[in-house]
Amino acid sequence: MKLNINQWVRVFAGTFVLVSLGLGVEGSPFFVSHNFLWFTAFVGANLLQSGFTHFCPLENILRKFGVKDEVGCR
Repeated sequence: MKLNINQWVRVFAGTFVLVSLGLGVEGSPFFVSHNFLWFTAFVGANLLQSGFTHFCPLENILRKFGVKDEVGCR
């Protein structure tokens, strides 16, 4: 299955949010430090600003790796 850039951004953002919550919430079996919640906030803020500015650093990185903006019909 080939993913386009928008799908990859969602996969990365969702993964980073879940991992940082697992590492930052005290009730989690993977808890390390509350400071990981700052990373969750950073990901959310980046998603918010990219919605308005259409600038997403991850998109630029993915394009350099050859990921296409659109994938053909499935």
